[in-house]
Amino acid sequence: MAMTLVLFVAGLLILVGGAESLVRGSSALALRLGITPLVIGLTIVAFGTSSPELAVSIESALSGSSSIALGNVIGSNIANIGLILGITAMIQPMSVQPSLLKEQIPLMILISFVIWYMASDGVISLWDGLLLVSALIGFLVHSYRSSNEDDEEPLPCDSAALQNRTWFCVLLIVAGLAGLVGGGMLFVDSAVEIARIFAVDEAIIGLTIVAIGTSMPELATSAVAALRKESDIAIGNIVGSNIFNILAILGIASMISPLSGLGLNTADYLVMIGFAIILLPMAWSGKTLSRPEGTVLLLGYLSYMAYIWP
Repeated sequence: MAMTLVLFVAGLLILVGGAESLVRGSSALALRLGITPLVIGLTIVAFGTSSPELAVSIESALSGSSSIALGNVIGSNIANIGLILGITAMIQPMSVQPSLLKEQIPLMILISFVIWYMASDGVISLWDGLLLVSALIGFLVHSYRSSNEDDEEPLPCDSAALQNRTWFCVLLIVAGLAGLVGGGMLFVDSAVEIARIFAVDEAIIGLTIVAIGTSMPELATSAVAALRKESDIAIGNIVGSNIFNILAILGIASMISPLSGLGLNTADYLVMIGFAIILLPMAWSGKTLSRPEGTVLLLGYLSYMAYIWP
């Protein structure tokens, strides 16, 4: 028990350290390459923190458990907005860039509807996957081309101090991603073990500890970014992760093997779409995601958890 507690705390500390390293390295690299922090948050940071979902979905597709891959993405997208943005906004209100309001959040809403439509026949096919991956490539190209068009706040002085050390920025990013993945796995495994010691039902473990634990990379990264006044990375990480989850993870997984929608019902898709939609007026009001709005998001997520509780 004592060793399990030590591993639990170690996993949490590694997560926080990995998030700090990823945010600092990403911010400095954005400044060095002339790319806005928002684009870094929407791409490198978002893709990195979604790597556990990618691994789970590909493994599920290869093993024939394709419904797990689809459920993994739907559940992650709900948790990213309701749980993670909710908690992050309660910790530190975050400013929202115009391009998020005009482009990325509407895109997230659109592709949420698209994946619901694609799954309406009970399967996401190879051709659906090709369409999703093609859309991802278009999104990345557009994000890069428009990266210098937004007026953004200057980066903190410590990020500016790193901008001439590109190799060190890359090292921070790689170390941060490794810390997030490794720390997340350590956190989840030890938390599950603690729950089992106290005879907690495994279904409850899956719905609570594991679900929250696998979202820890996004939570740690967004919380650290918000505390460091890197709102673009904090929100961009979540919006980018949701876009990446649908376009890349489901796209790649369905190209490996058609994905079955069995086990998911209409309510799950509607909740995912609902969270995506409600984020837009919240972010638009005052161009800030405030603490009260974060509280509403978190309460919405807890309500969803109560709804699906067995």
